[in-house]
Amino acid sequence: MAGEQQDSTRTILVAVAANLGIAVAKTVAALLSGSTSMWAEAAHSVADTGNEVLLWIGLRRSAKGPDERHPVGYGQERFFWAFLAALGIFLIGGALSIGEGIRSLLLPEPLESVWVGIAVLVLAFGFEGYSWHTARQQLREESQQRRRSMTDHLKLASDPSAPTVFLEDSAALIGIALALVALVLHAVTGSAVWDAAGSICIGLLLIAVAYLLARRTKGLLLEEAAPADVLAPIQDEVRRADWVDEVHDLHAVYVGPSSLLVNLWVTPQREYCERPAAELVRGVDELRAKLLAQPVISQVTITVGASR
Repeated sequence: MAGEQQDSTRTILVAVAANLGIAVAKTVAALLSGSTSMWAEAAHSVADTGNEVLLWIGLRRSAKGPDERHPVGYGQERFFWAFLAALGIFLIGGALSIGEGIRSLLLPEPLESVWVGIAVLVLAFGFEGYSWHTARQQLREESQQRRRSMTDHLKLASDPSAPTVFLEDSAALIGIALALVALVLHAVTGSAVWDAAGSICIGLLLIAVAYLLARRTKGLLLEEAAPADVLAPIQDEVRRADWVDEVHDLHAVYVGPSSLLVNLWVTPQREYCERPAAELVRGVDELRAKLLAQPVISQVTITVGASR
């Protein structure tokens, strides 16, 4: 888990540095060119920078250990701050970009310094590409460790940091391409409609990304069950215990990135019911110890009783 946190920290810091520089460059280019889609891209990069700062705050706060008020720790802080980041993408990036596009349709403005805008967009593509590559590399390593495809891991990852940066940067690369096309078409045709359309498309793209991220972090915040590939090794370990006859319930929810709270309800073998209670207690303790030895499990509760 410490290694994953270091990877997430690196991914976030690379994204912050890249997006901060890009945001400044795009803002200057937007002022010089008057391009609506460039303003949309500037808002996009400002939103991304702020969102990565939110992710970093969540990363820092989630590292605190358990205390009296938070017996399972502060791991879910990361889910909360990732949800705020998704809202930031929606409000600052998506809504502002669409609003700017509509304003440009109603009040078109002349385009100036086209080459400055193009140069900045090409430079931004390079920086965003490096940030995207860093996030993708972390996701690829995590998906290989869990024997998932990249697509499945994006849907099921318990650490929202890398997926958020990856999807933000993917949207940024597509947004830059849209802004570049809109800028060139505006310059060639003299019509501000292309620039406005580019801004609106960028806004819609960001809203789609915000929805995907918010849906996943909402599930983590509401403690939805861990996916089947995470539950399978736990079930196998429980069934290997010689005193367990039947597993009635096995619930596992994330209380932080790669940190599970596991609740079990099992029926013991009939012969164990006839032995001294100390033997059954020892068997329960051994099973709990084996489960806690799995890095993904932080707490285990085992209920032993007859079937309902």
